[in-house]
Amino acid sequence: MDDSKTLWQRWERIAEKNPNKEAIVHWVAGEEPIRWTYKNLIETAKKFSVRVKEAGIKRGEVCAIVMHHNPFFYPLYLGISRTGALPAVLAYPNPRLHPDKFRQGIEGMAQRSGLDYILTERELDPIIRPLIEKKESTIKSVFFPFEWDYKNNVDQKLDDEVEQIALSVKETDPILLQHSSGTTGLQKPVVLSHRAILNHAENLGNALKLSENDKIVSWLPLYHDFGLIACFQIPLAYGITSIHINPFEWVLAPILLLEAITKEKGTLICLPNFAYNVLAEKIHDDELNEISLESLRAVVNGAEPIRHDSHKKFVEKFKNYGFSPLALSCLYGMAEITLCLTVHEPGKPITELAVDRNKLSNGVMKLAEKDSVIRICVSSGKLIGGCEARIVDENRKDIPDGMVGEVAVKSVSMFDGYRNYPEKTAEVVENNWYFSGDFGFRYKDEFFIIGRKKDLIIVAGKNIYPEDIEDIINQVKGVDAGRVVAFGEEDEKMGTEQIAVIAETKVETEKEKNDLRLAILKAGMSIDVNIHKVYLVPSRWLIKSSAGKPSRKANKERIISGEDKQVWSR
Repeated sequence: MDDSKTLWQRWERIAEKNPNKEAIVHWVAGEEPIRWTYKNLIETAKKFSVRVKEAGIKRGEVCAIVMHHNPFFYPLYLGISRTGALPAVLAYPNPRLHPDKFRQGIEGMAQRSGLDYILTERELDPIIRPLIEKKESTIKSVFFPFEWDYKNNVDQKLDDEVEQIALSVKETDPILLQHSSGTTGLQKPVVLSHRAILNHAENLGNALKLSENDKIVSWLPLYHDFGLIACFQIPLAYGITSIHINPFEWVLAPILLLEAITKEKGTLICLPNFAYNVLAEKIHDDELNEISLESLRAVVNGAEPIRHDSHKKFVEKFKNYGFSPLALSCLYGMAEITLCLTVHEPGKPITELAVDRNKLSNGVMKLAEKDSVIRICVSSGKLIGGCEARIVDENRKDIPDGMVGEVAVKSVSMFDGYRNYPEKTAEVVENNWYFSGDFGFRYKDEFFIIGRKKDLIIVAGKNIYPEDIEDIINQVKGVDAGRVVAFGEEDEKMGTEQIAVIAETKVETEKEKNDLRLAILKAGMSIDVNIHKVYLVPSRWLIKSSAGKPSRKANKERIISGEDKQVWSR
């Protein structure tokens, strides 16, 4: 790593040193990939930066980018950065999402995050245009940058002006705005500086042992920090190649990821836990004839709780196609510290602990004994450079190793606070420590993350983690795997919470539904949990968060409203 003070400076230096090295490979199913060298990427980014200035966008203003998987996204993003404006990638509307809901989400983020401009595609104009026509709108204009002239030479005077802006940017200045995971409208806007990302590129790169020979392959959406930072910003800042697949295409054909790894000789991929199940269960053996995963040295699990069973399924499925179990890795982090707090070193077995589930519910990690109800806890690794962490109680006081508490974090890559959200920043930051809202414990310098504080279910004083319930119900025949949420419902009569479950299923007859409900109740009993209410819903019913995971809060609100006639409950 060199001594660059800003990301634009870093990108330019890499382009000067390795002009013909591939920076980004844009992958589209059935087509020849589009390959951006560092030289071509920077040259095109400069042209976009001039067009951004011509559009009247000023330094410090936020440019929300809403667009499909497009090969010119990358130089556009870099071009915005060169002008000192802040790019913010937002999710493209799901085809099943009503336009009004999409608008409401954008409007909520615009008012809270302070979005100034929307850069999008012409086909979204009818959906987005009404936003800027409202009198109280904070959005100044909508632009369609792929209709700009970004191929021909630009005005040299304007280019010089943009260059002067780029040279005046300080390392402590903001480089981007991203929204932390959550249901649209509830996402918190995280501002990151050049120095935060450059520090993170070095520290995470060291932890993952990145080298100039690495190639990162990703289907992850760039509106989520796992995709934006781990698979876009870090490779660019480190000077290594990243291959990007259309997330919508990957959902329809998961084999695309493995094809890209095979053809591009990818060495590293990042996956949320549910993707291990998708890849293991949705890809047929006859699709794997020409697949080789021998080049993979690290498959990094992150963005949601890590499941032992998911790793096991993945290894069993792909061990005969060159995949080494020692390539399994993982990390734990959050957008507020750029991305990562802990990493498991690739090439070594991941630590797994069989613990007493009931003791864990009472806040104590105790290794399982003969008669214990067992939970397998998977390590998220050790601290990376530049990071500190503590496990604290409800009063934010340190507790001993082996006790369950909230994870508090300090990092050289900390965010600058939630934009326009000082009250939320004050809630979670105290004396430069960020209190994550995640529950976990430390054991022999490794961190084990077991759930979210806000999702904890408390039944008669007993702490129950919804992940435990969801894991066991996902194994019940008739339940759509990975399509379950558990949450607490208030029971005013009993004065406590009761456990409720929503499960997607394809069963149709009343007998099948009754049998499935009984099987779900029995599954709960097998881990000493009494499920009070079961809601059965059709496939694709559950609302997902921006990270692609079923949202407990949103689905709880939807189910309790009682408005949906497709729900069958007891």
